[in-house]
Amino acid sequence: MESSFIGLCDPDLQFLLQGGDLLKVLSPSWKKTRFLKLQEDCKTIWRESKKTFKSNQTFPVDSIAAVRLGRQSEGLKKNTEEQVECRCFTIVFKGRRKNLDLIASSEEEAGSWVRGLQKLISSLNNLSADQAKDHWIFSCLRKADKNKDSKLSQQEMKNFLQLLNIGLDDDYAEMLFKKCDKSGSGYLAGAEIEHFYDLLTHREEIDVIYGEYAKTTGFMNAGNLLEFLTKEQREKLTLADAQKIIEKYEPDEQAKGKSLLSKDGFLMYLHDPEAMVFNLDHKQVYQDMQQPLNHYFINSSHNTYLMEDQLKGPSSTEAYVRALLKGCRCVELDCWDGSDNEPVIYHGYTLTSKILFKDAIKAIKEYAFKKSDYPVILSLENHCSVEQQSVMAQHMSSILGSALVTTPLGDGMPTNFPSPEELKGKFLIKGKRLNKLEASFAEAAEEADNTDVTEEEESSNEADDEPAEKTSKLKLAKDLSDMVIYCKSVHFNSFEDARKNQSFYEMSSFKEGKAVKLAEESANAYIRHNVEKLSRIYPAGSRTDSSNYNPVPLWNAGCQIVALNFQTACTELDINQGRFLVNGMGGYVLKPAYMRDAATEFDPITLTRGDWLQHKTLHVMVISGQQLPKVNKKKSSIVDPLVKVQIYGVPADVSEKETSAVANNGFNPSWNENFQFDVYVPELALVRFLIEDHDSTSDNEFIGQYTLPFNSLKMGYRHVPLLNRNGDKLPSAGLFVHVMVLDAK
Repeated sequence: MESSFIGLCDPDLQFLLQGGDLLKVLSPSWKKTRFLKLQEDCKTIWRESKKTFKSNQTFPVDSIAAVRLGRQSEGLKKNTEEQVECRCFTIVFKGRRKNLDLIASSEEEAGSWVRGLQKLISSLNNLSADQAKDHWIFSCLRKADKNKDSKLSQQEMKNFLQLLNIGLDDDYAEMLFKKCDKSGSGYLAGAEIEHFYDLLTHREEIDVIYGEYAKTTGFMNAGNLLEFLTKEQREKLTLADAQKIIEKYEPDEQAKGKSLLSKDGFLMYLHDPEAMVFNLDHKQVYQDMQQPLNHYFINSSHNTYLMEDQLKGPSSTEAYVRALLKGCRCVELDCWDGSDNEPVIYHGYTLTSKILFKDAIKAIKEYAFKKSDYPVILSLENHCSVEQQSVMAQHMSSILGSALVTTPLGDGMPTNFPSPEELKGKFLIKGKRLNKLEASFAEAAEEADNTDVTEEEESSNEADDEPAEKTSKLKLAKDLSDMVIYCKSVHFNSFEDARKNQSFYEMSSFKEGKAVKLAEESANAYIRHNVEKLSRIYPAGSRTDSSNYNPVPLWNAGCQIVALNFQTACTELDINQGRFLVNGMGGYVLKPAYMRDAATEFDPITLTRGDWLQHKTLHVMVISGQQLPKVNKKKSSIVDPLVKVQIYGVPADVSEKETSAVANNGFNPSWNENFQFDVYVPELALVRFLIEDHDSTSDNEFIGQYTLPFNSLKMGYRHVPLLNRNGDKLPSAGLFVHVMVLDAK
């Protein structure tokens, strides 16, 4: 079991299992030897200090986000010399854990570490649900078998159950043990452990569903399966499709030869992504990407350079990398004068650390299009002198090259935005501009080298709402100004003023409080404004802890660039991840047609009649959970899980219902509770499945969640994958539900 999923003979795997010394790098002078070794479970890395008094540590392979060869990380670039380039590599962790910068003793060893770890991560990511479950259970078995005799005593069985997140009273544990201890030896071994495993992994709810349709000598044939798929799952499939499913998922060759699907094969199919709650048709780019740029919701980040809080936390190029790899398409750069005529990025008038502007641009260039081909907007918060603004322009021009949009697409003065499709692989600059774009097309336009931006224009700068902005006027370098084409920052006075006096490419940034007030009091006017122009929303300056606001009311008002603090794990970021789960996770989601119509009457608050009203009734039965992780890492702690089903959308659709808590069972809790929701504007609605550990004396603790657009729900019996607080998939955990969406009468 341990190594079969890569292959025991793989030389890179063998190298990891043998382990070796590496230099851990923290500063130019701090480089200490660490022994790293892959443990036999192939899921855990052992890290050992050469000093005897230092405690040894382990970390799970599935906590690694990426392994990068060379001096790619900020730390290695800063703390090592170029000659060690080929021996360097970085382990990048999921969530907020710091990178591990390492130097191997040779180029060959560095290559073996990187290849081996990448193969391991890939193998773990590609495990089927059943393989992941087995992998997890067997690793728990190994931990429970304290004396490593491949047998389980009754006490070791109790330890095993605690590791699995099952709390059993002593009488039931003893009964289960005796039931499996067929030999009466006082311990479980071989086939007895397998029997114990089968009892634990038995899914009664699957038995019931399978039994209903397995009408061919206790199996499902293609016709039985098709009946299940059309009647229960509401799939539009043929008998040939059902046959293909049997061929793909049936593990028993004899059954497969007779075109029969066993219960194991049925469960394997239900665990596959194609059969889960998220409609896989929406995983790819399926929307029209030829519409103007402002007709899309755009996945956007605020103060992208920060790793933690807004006052004293670190700034890092790694923060840009992480945001871009999460599908972000609009990043923010707070630019200030630095030493040696090199602009820096940090949160002005605070103790946050600084990074070089050019290093941030290099990192953005390298990672901008790894997750998505669609355009990246660089939102400049410019506090630099004219001299260093010119340096900024030079850096962007030399680093981004032809990918940087510096003139309008096509011939002549544009009258509307280009589409995401036309802008694939391109960078757009959002910032101040000395003049209207039209002026650059007028032959007689006067060319001034530098000029002042008026005080009124500058008041739209975010820094006014954050630690006090000291300057009332800003000098603007012409070469930087000329790079602003489709996203010119201007002050917002009113919707009427914008309609009369602003060109399509002139956009405003709104602090969350102002934006929410407009969305509540003038929703239709805001929506019409956003049919013509772009709007960017950003968190209030008072959110020094990098907390977030609810993006949904702003999306409801048609705002495209709703910028959130990506460094903070929270409900709002879960919702953002759910919104951009679809359309290839490319960071652009097409707004509904009624939010792209200049004469629209849509108002999410009043909900007058129109195309947007498509009243649906959502029925959700929360059936069971599987392998929920422990919240409290104490050995004896077992979760008491409950499930909340939440609807986000227009105010009339916002709702939450919750199950009762199941005591002491995170392994296979069962609820079988039914909920019903009215959803009036399905195109704007999101559904969130949240699992919490119930606590009667304090707030419930987060276990896992999954958020997806309402219109991406699949009907019938569906597994729901679960994500942790950082938005990463929990490898073996899941929720089993029944979903039905009906037209309301």
